[in-house]
Amino acid sequence: MLLGFFRVTKFALQSISRNISLSLMTILILILMLLSINTLIIINILTDEAVKSVKDQIDVSIYFAHDASQIQIDEVKSYVDSFPEVVEIEYLTEDEVLAQFREQYKDNTEIIASLEELDENPLGPTMIVTTREPKDYEKVIAALVVPEYENIIEAKTFGDTEKAIERIHIITTQVERFTIAISILFAIIAFLIIFNTIRIAIYTHRMEISIKKLVGANNWFVRGPYLIEALVFSFLSVLITYGLVILALHLLDPYITIVFGEANILTNYYNSSILSLLGIQFLAVLFLTVFSSLLAMRKHLRV
Repeated sequence: MLLGFFRVTKFALQSISRNISLSLMTILILILMLLSINTLIIINILTDEAVKSVKDQIDVSIYFAHDASQIQIDEVKSYVDSFPEVVEIEYLTEDEVLAQFREQYKDNTEIIASLEELDENPLGPTMIVTTREPKDYEKVIAALVVPEYENIIEAKTFGDTEKAIERIHIITTQVERFTIAISILFAIIAFLIIFNTIRIAIYTHRMEISIKKLVGANNWFVRGPYLIEALVFSFLSVLITYGLVILALHLLDPYITIVFGEANILTNYYNSSILSLLGIQFLAVLFLTVFSSLLAMRKHLRV
């Protein structure tokens, strides 16, 4: 049994070397298909990070009137804090708001000069509210539109992040569709190349196959080399793709760190999911290569 397996493997490697150009073309197409799939994975990771980043950077600001008492402010704070959607509340006193305002406009001499001419701080306290989802901000603002608070709350503002998130999803959806189409195209090309590679190999060695059958070779011994070829194609394509992807991640991560402020986002994801990613991709490629090989053998190998 073991000797038979070694012979089948030997015949498979001989077949690969005899058709080296087709073998390399098959591996190349499989690599391109896998790179397309990994590009899709990277796009999904970056999309999630972009949406998360947008959500983390937004909040609703509630500006209190200058004459609002601390008791009234505490009442509003307790009321807002009672909402289950609210994650965090940051309260800034008048002096803290003024200090932030000065820091924000420190390069604008006209605004700073105008501020210095005033006898008192024109800015009132501010409460910054963070919610779980961007859509929850509207609920908080709507809840504050009541007669009891209209004299102590001067304004309520928040960034319209829903549109930003929607634009992110639109862009990534288009890119994902294109990537999926490219992956399918490469899969079809790989199928056709493997199918024709096996067909040519069967036609080239038709006399050799007939002799094997005449001397009592079973179906496994005849079909085995072509299945081993499929396994070799799958293993090499996944291995090479993994090396290329890891290299690309090390090149991309420094730039992504600048954008999102978090180091090694892509590398950390791949390292934590390496077994599942490699396993699924290897099984997918193996299925494609084995299926195309079996179909070619069924059609052209009458044994």
